Amino acid sequence: MALLIRGGRIITATEDYTADVYAEDEKITRIEPRIDDKLVAPGAEIVDARGKYVFPGFIDPHVHIYLPFMGTYAADDYASASKAALAGGTTTLIEMICPGPSDEPVAAFETWKSKAEGLAAVDYTFHMSVVRFEERIRDQFREIVKAGVASFKVFLAYKGALNLSDEDLFAAMKFAKDLGVIVTAHCENADAIDALQKSLLAAGNTGPEWHGPSRPPVVEADGVHHLCTFAELLGTHVYIVHTSCAAALREALGARQRGVNVWIESVIPHFVLDETAVEKAQFEGAKYVMSPPLRAKANQDVLWNGVKTRQISTIATDHAPFRFSDQKTMGKDAFTKIPNGIPSVQERVDLVYTCGVAANRLNLQTMVDACSTQAAKLFGLYPRKGAIQLGSDADLVVYDPAYRGTFSKERSYSNVDYNAYEGWEQKGRAAAVTVRGKVQARDGAFVGDIGRGQFLKREPTH
Repeated sequence: MALLIRGGRIITATEDYTADVYAEDEKITRIEPRIDDKLVAPGAEIVDARGKYVFPGFIDPHVHIYLPFMGTYAADDYASASKAALAGGTTTLIEMICPGPSDEPVAAFETWKSKAEGLAAVDYTFHMSVVRFEERIRDQFREIVKAGVASFKVFLAYKGALNLSDEDLFAAMKFAKDLGVIVTAHCENADAIDALQKSLLAAGNTGPEWHGPSRPPVVEADGVHHLCTFAELLGTHVYIVHTSCAAALREALGARQRGVNVWIESVIPHFVLDETAVEKAQFEGAKYVMSPPLRAKANQDVLWNGVKTRQISTIATDHAPFRFSDQKTMGKDAFTKIPNGIPSVQERVDLVYTCGVAANRLNLQTMVDACSTQAAKLFGLYPRKGAIQLGSDADLVVYDPAYRGTFSKERSYSNVDYNAYEGWEQKGRAAAVTVRGKVQARDGAFVGDIGRGQFLKREPTH
């Protein structure tokens, strides 16, 4: 089916102009000031974008959908998560595959992939976590790369569960370098966190408000320094996920100045929430437990400025949805047992527009670059994704800057029972969202087809 988006203000990472966009066979085929009606196929879907922006589909490069964690499973599946993503203007998800330490990598890849097939309403791909790295399983990682996963994930946190020894971390990063694969990394100091957690619990400090003190900024900065030291030695390209604070950002930028190939991601909760959220009474603070934790409010200006200056490449979510009523409460007696995550896949783009663009912290091109184009470039999807160009996938967001509303659980498609941004003012909303030329959402509501999403096979580009 053909698609015509008429008269919108097209905003890409580098451009700002008004034109019509036409798509056939899932690809953008014409971009012109005015496309003659005679050139539009009979039955084409026509979207009036006058007075609205037209963005390339947004990409969330860091989500968890199928996620075994702390004895439970994340609340979303691909149907609910992709509906939420589309309602918020996101058309591509990159999910973290997080196997257990005894799982076989290929089996884990097939499991995660099977959870998306037939349920995803957005296009999707994966980062493959390396949680152990003995010689015998290296061929499995080669097989996964050949299957189209061109990025690894390593953890410098979660001692005894997901973190690698230094010997294995060094070997895995060398292996990634040899394959041309970028390494995404959760940077903290697992041993320091383990010691702090034990000390706090032994002193009777069990509530969610102690999660932050158990992983202070210095342990995140130390993890960044450690990763970048290995990257400097090996020449591996690295991408630091969910950078939360000034101390960690300084370490990453210092490494970049030394010539390390390092890119920086931050996630939307750290831009708009601060550490006071976990101090809410009646255990409500557990809703805001994530790792790295929410930080002092002063860090927010550092992150916004980092995006504005393009020192921070991407704004993601680290979407990890757990219900408050029966999952977050698993940690009633010990903050270490609270499933981590602040669900945000539906709210991310609107929060960036509301708190970033409308608040004069970012311009529109920077928003597109940070929320779409840079992720596409870093992870081997550009210009198929993250662009409005001839031949690109017709993933498009017609965005209404005049919309006013509020963020609420009532309008969320995620299977969680709360919204971390409940009642906040929302400025702007996706009026129409297309995935490869088909409208999948309108005015914050899912109107498309479950199962339309496709696995995006990628080639190593690093």
